[in-house]
Amino acid sequence: MNTDNLSALAVGVAVVALIAGFAVYFNSPDLNKGASGQQPEFVSSVDEKGVIAHIDKSQYKLAPELTRVSGYINSEPFQLKDLRGKVVVVDFWTYSCINCIRTIPYLNSWYEKYADDGLVIVGVHTPEFDFEKNPDNVKAAVEKFGIKYPVVQDNDKGTWQEYQNRYWPRKYIVDDEGYIRYDHIGEGGYAESENVIQSLLKERAANLGSDISIDSQSTAPQDVQSVDFGKIHTPELYFGYAFARAQLGNSEVFRPDQVVTYSIEDKDLKPNAIYLSGQWKNNPDHMELQGPAGRIELQYSAKSVNIVAGGTGKIFVSEDDSALTEESLGRDLLEDGSATIDGQRLYNIVSHSAYGDHHLVINVAGEGFQIYTFTFG
Repeated sequence: MNTDNLSALAVGVAVVALIAGFAVYFNSPDLNKGASGQQPEFVSSVDEKGVIAHIDKSQYKLAPELTRVSGYINSEPFQLKDLRGKVVVVDFWTYSCINCIRTIPYLNSWYEKYADDGLVIVGVHTPEFDFEKNPDNVKAAVEKFGIKYPVVQDNDKGTWQEYQNRYWPRKYIVDDEGYIRYDHIGEGGYAESENVIQSLLKERAANLGSDISIDSQSTAPQDVQSVDFGKIHTPELYFGYAFARAQLGNSEVFRPDQVVTYSIEDKDLKPNAIYLSGQWKNNPDHMELQGPAGRIELQYSAKSVNIVAGGTGKIFVSEDDSALTEESLGRDLLEDGSATIDGQRLYNIVSHSAYGDHHLVINVAGEGFQIYTFTFG
């Protein structure tokens, strides 16, 4: 082997070693955890006998304070510093979000079960749509969902930004010294979250020098809809041009701030694309019907269908060229498949017992009907 070949070989080995080094470095779990902003793995400081072990809390962040709060829905004004000494769940939610709605029974159950042991839940209501900034709408939702824990209104996203949050829902669990010890994004993880709550309540009791008896069995609320996200093949679909992640199925497409007469020309609809018929006003976060009648069609794959809607009017829902059956009728529809729009909120319009593909048709009557999004279960 000549000198040039040896030099080339040496350079090649060095490059491979360098690449391998970068691979090891950038795939380090600790590095990835830090880069992604994830919390360190939860570790309880109290063993089964109630003995406190030291935990280095420098790895945890202190929970940011409630910031630029727009209002207090069902409590007197307060700050998180007022809750020091309690275990606190900070829950980011918004009332028309189906993912948030499905977590509320668990939050209600935890609050009822553990409030006397030192648990406080703070609902931080951060709106996605403008109508969710209306305090009367939020108050009505809090009453409807039976929420007893305090809810603060975060209309300017002040607290949202302090927590550097980007998700609905998201739960931060804070210990009695104010450190975020665990956080969970989205639905699910209920048993794990409840185990953290139980551990931190035991930790709090040990810090106070008192005894606490907690039922370690996880809470399982009644009448909670089960969701298999692996079987939902249609994503959330937005009607507002500023929110939409995909184009309309219509050839007329989105026309920002314009009134457009849409028509459905295709017999075979593209899956997961919204089709409109009639005269609609394109708004940043919704579509509004401008004429006396309109239609919405969608080829979707899921078990249940919800819409976020408001304004005025009436809807008539059918599927697969026939009326909805008693088994597939959404809970917000009458027996004839109709619903009168009575507020800016989420409406469940279809509820099947199994996942599958369907062709949905919503006929709308009434100028002023507003629709924001489709969500699925």
